[in-house]
Amino acid sequence: MSISTNDLKNGMALNLPEGLMTVVEFQHVKPGKGGAFVRTKLKNFRTGAVLDRTFRADEKVPLAVIDKRDMQYLYREGPALVFMDSESYDQLHVEADVLGSAVDYLREGDTVVLPVYDGSVVGVELPAAVELAVTVTEPGIQGDRVSGARKPATLESGLVVQVPLFVEPGDSVKVDTRTGEYLARV
Repeated sequence: MSISTNDLKNGMALNLPEGLMTVVEFQHVKPGKGGAFVRTKLKNFRTGAVLDRTFRADEKVPLAVIDKRDMQYLYREGPALVFMDSESYDQLHVEADVLGSAVDYLREGDTVVLPVYDGSVVGVELPAAVELAVTVTEPGIQGDRVSGARKPATLESGLVVQVPLFVEPGDSVKVDTRTGEYLARV
């Protein structure tokens, strides 16, 4: 299935030779001389790399139909994570390397959106921030309240983040899923 570059919209998925891409932004340009063209900024669905690409106006590009499914993370089985479709209750095994760093933010029972293209999972859509419990961290020393001082803390998912000195084991913290940074104690 193809679509004209004149009909591009933000968020559309395209199946280009460079890989599966989503349109981040686009701009129709009509110079004084020559033909019109469409300047786009595309993001690779799997790697997250951003690519600038220019197309002729009304050029046909292959459209990719991506099915976004709500899935609940059940458990880990070897190198794969097992998800259950929230509507059909089908279970799906997804290799951890397909999900990338997202596995650091998943807890059993969490619901995420898994984009599926051509029968295979092509990534994961996480919320901007998640709440995870601190399992291990060194205690803060009384009187050691240097402004902005941080210490490492291991979270329930295995992720290690830098947290302020007042955070103790058992506390829940909010972590940014895009940068992996501590945001707040919950």
